[in-house]
Amino acid sequence: MASFSPLTVFISATSLAVFQFLFHVGSSWLSARLTCGFSKLSARQKIEWNSRTVSSFHALVVGCFCLYILVYDDAVNADPVWGDPSMVKLNVAVTSGYLISDLLLIIYYWKEIGDKYFVTHHLAALYAYYYVLGEGMLPYFGNFRLIAEFSTPFVNQRWFFEVLGYSKYALPNMVNGVLMTISFFIVRIAVIPIYYGRVFSTFGTEAFHKLGLGAQCAWIISSVSLDIMNVMWMIKITKGCYKVLYHRDGKSTKTQNNGKLE
Repeated sequence: MASFSPLTVFISATSLAVFQFLFHVGSSWLSARLTCGFSKLSARQKIEWNSRTVSSFHALVVGCFCLYILVYDDAVNADPVWGDPSMVKLNVAVTSGYLISDLLLIIYYWKEIGDKYFVTHHLAALYAYYYVLGEGMLPYFGNFRLIAEFSTPFVNQRWFFEVLGYSKYALPNMVNGVLMTISFFIVRIAVIPIYYGRVFSTFGTEAFHKLGLGAQCAWIISSVSLDIMNVMWMIKITKGCYKVLYHRDGKSTKTQNNGKLE
């Protein structure tokens, strides 16, 4: 039976409270001082702006902690399935608090930022993190997935430029687009062989069998599904980047009002 430590619960709750504060207070206060364009946004745009600001902040925090754990946490690197998950739990607890906070905001502001995909994604992620936080399973793999967050700030910045009225051919937008493409490839595509190399190395071991069928299926199915989506997104991002860089007629690239990938 799952056992959530008081520290894990406290960090998740604190994370939720902090991200709620950043959405309702911190983001607006800071954004109004960084760009005069923020005050000109509609109420609907400000809601999504604050949501994306919080998203970028979360991505940088957990991404950096993820790298630290991958480099310095010898226990998790030595035993990716059952290694001491203490540090990983801290990182995953922060992410869990963020996911719950974002879910609450999506539901409350459904007309403005409601998205069935993100609800599904957040619920699936929380289910997967249950095994890390509650059972102490798969700490290496749970943490490894968080490295993908490094591409999030560039995706959000793309939307920021768009809503502020920047042309997709403006230099800042083009530079961000190239960085978004490169970062997405590095943290979501290039790492696939490394991730599955560690996955395959556990097959047939006592540690793998100890997981049980439920955890094994949840782990493998979620991993494969996520990487299929990442490959599909990578193709779309690459095509979009190519069109902007080499077809500057202003008609080659189509974007949605919310700045998300089509």
